[in-house]
Amino acid sequence: MNVPIYRQALGTEFSRLQPELQEYFSLAPGSGQHGVGEGTFDVVGCRQRWLRPLLRLTGGEEAFFPEYGENIPFRIENHAHQDPFGRSSLTARREIRFPGRTRLFQDTTSVTSPRGETQLVDYVGRYRRLVTDLNLSVTPKGRLRGVSEASRLFIGPLRVPLPAALDAKAYAEQWWDPAEGSNGRHRIQVKVIQPQIGLVLVYAGAFDYRLRPYTGGSSAQSYLPRYAQPDRWENRV
Repeated sequence: MNVPIYRQALGTEFSRLQPELQEYFSLAPGSGQHGVGEGTFDVVGCRQRWLRPLLRLTGGEEAFFPEYGENIPFRIENHAHQDPFGRSSLTARREIRFPGRTRLFQDTTSVTSPRGETQLVDYVGRYRRLVTDLNLSVTPKGRLRGVSEASRLFIGPLRVPLPAALDAKAYAEQWWDPAEGSNGRHRIQVKVIQPQIGLVLVYAGAFDYRLRPYTGGSSAQSYLPRYAQPDRWENRV
């Protein structure tokens, strides 16, 4: 199916998004294009100093990281494709350019249909071991709001649901700000909160966004550049 995954998930609510957001979330497999955003995070990373050594242990997962900074440049690439299991998906690859080190943060969001209902699941990190359900809604102002629901870890053959007391939830909001810059810019704000710890990760900032053709003009529905592919795919939900 070549319908963009966010249109599938939101249904008729998709038309309530700001026009600029509708364009942003309309990338579909087989289009021969990918999205590129560049901008600055006003804040990004882990504010709690005592937690940073623990996050340093997970830095190789390319999901969480120990750094924290303000006015940090970043780049995001969005790639719409079918994953190896035939699901319509969107892979995002973020480069966060801290002074002296660039951190990668990547995930793949895929469409599933449990019990016949369209659902988005987000596979996070280099090995896609952390999986969470996404609950999307449109605000009265036409912004996209997303909340991660139940999460689980895939460790080898094991599927480990995270209990509510340990699970961290992500709260995201994205919108178009016509007053940002000379012609308007996209804005995003994300907070990851764990009940026992509090704020684990935050990032908020503004960016410009454009579509670019793939080198060679590939329009295969399954095409995803090698550098944007994870080290491991996961199809369990």
